[in-house]
Amino acid sequence: MTQPPLSLPTLTTRRLVLRPFQLADAADVQRLAGDWAIADTTLHIPHPYPNGAAEEWILRYRRDADLGGSVTLAITMRAKNGALVGAISLDLDRRYDRAEMGYWIGRPYWGQGFCTEAALALVRYGFEQLGLNRIYAFHFTRNPASGRVMQKIGMQYEGTLRQHIKKWDRYEDVKVYGILRGEWNRERGV
Repeated sequence: MTQPPLSLPTLTTRRLVLRPFQLADAADVQRLAGDWAIADTTLHIPHPYPNGAAEEWILRYRRDADLGGSVTLAITMRAKNGALVGAISLDLDRRYDRAEMGYWIGRPYWGQGFCTEAALALVRYGFEQLGLNRIYAFHFTRNPASGRVMQKIGMQYEGTLRQHIKKWDRYEDVKVYGILRGEWNRERGV
């Protein structure tokens, strides 16, 4: 069953603007996501990052939005001429009113709270605008910084899936976190 197309939002936080990707972002995507440290801790980012792959990735996520299947946004700075910081997404499963959140942040922007700020904005959008009931995410156990983001936005640890992912011929354990709309509302006094 096809879903109605999504109109990708622009979300503004104190320091960031989350907006739809543009083809003009491709060079920055390739530069930031092409860093080995980013590719090593994400499921689908290749290394080395091939020429043309960023443009294909941007167009694929535009098509996914047109099919109502995902929301993928560029994380950019409100200041500094809108510099690209990273990406964040919700992969929607409308049958169950849930979505998987994914994200990456360019290494120059690590440790500054940008991922937490962007994730809070996207979770709010998912619950308040998309009417989701559950948002979940997972991270490689060897990437605890990603887990701290999940904890900071109110997600609860739900378990470890042993050797759940195979990345570069190595099996990876992942930790799963999730948050329900009711938990989100209680945290905000709704």
